[in-house]
Amino acid sequence: MQFDLPLDELRKYKPERKEPPDFDAFWQSTLDESRRFPLGACFDQFDSGLKTIETYDVTFNGFAGQPIKGWLLLPAQRQGLLSCVVEFIGYGGGRGHPLDWLDWSAAGYAHLVMDTRGQGSAWLSGDTPDHELVPSNPQFPGFMTRGILDPSTYYFRRLITDAVRAVETACSHPEVNTERIAVTGTSQGGGLSLAVAALAPMVAAVMPDVPFLCHFRRATEITDSDPYHEIALFCKIRRNDIERVFNTLDYFDGLHFAARAHAPALFSTALMDDVSPPSTVFAAYNWYAGEKQIRVWPYNRHEGGETYQMVEKIRFLSWTVE
Repeated sequence: MQFDLPLDELRKYKPERKEPPDFDAFWQSTLDESRRFPLGACFDQFDSGLKTIETYDVTFNGFAGQPIKGWLLLPAQRQGLLSCVVEFIGYGGGRGHPLDWLDWSAAGYAHLVMDTRGQGSAWLSGDTPDHELVPSNPQFPGFMTRGILDPSTYYFRRLITDAVRAVETACSHPEVNTERIAVTGTSQGGGLSLAVAALAPMVAAVMPDVPFLCHFRRATEITDSDPYHEIALFCKIRRNDIERVFNTLDYFDGLHFAARAHAPALFSTALMDDVSPPSTVFAAYNWYAGEKQIRVWPYNRHEGGETYQMVEKIRFLSWTVE
């Protein structure tokens, strides 16, 4: 059922943002620290058995110089520099196999898929561990509360930094047009796309589908679905840490990233989505600072528009970066 606000209210829903005063300094110092390590981007040709697509096994240095895996897929028939789509993966998934990622290269784009550190065991396999450098707090199973009592140790500090470095890796490839970089992803990948759109000025377009990691406080109050429910269960047990938890999450909220992003954007949301509730998506959309549009899927849950949304994204990108 449609459990959230009516659509006409969603279109106007723009909650107050509780932004840490050092938000920009926190992210600038985080990225500066990781950029002290060489990017070290390597593209090793991979035999995927595909005749119309060239596949490369990618390794680059992400947060704190830690190695991150990925795939780069290029159309075998190409002329000149390629526009590139950098894609981030939904919660629990990893980079899988190149056969899982054929859409954008088939449409004529370079396509870099970033593996997700520590994930990749729930629905697509991954190859990148989460190299934690500092002691962390006890956590609820999953990734949402890993290091959540301090912004400097929170899991998503590492993952968002990896995502920015993935865009820099795409830009380092000699056949990629650095002025035509788009970022996309579904759920967690959509949230990462918003963060990268704010933190990486070379991004020319952003396409977040049913984005997660937005408007944390409301999400934990209106849905019992994971992954937000991991935070609620953590707060249920650690009653004295609730404000500390949400103070950390304020450094990672998609609303604050959206308010800083200016690339043309195509959002999507589903009105029956109890994983990324539509009010949390519209909150980010309504704060988004750049040219924007949103596709609403009234009778869908967290799967969103799937192939129908992919058609919308290909059309959007053809006029945005081409």
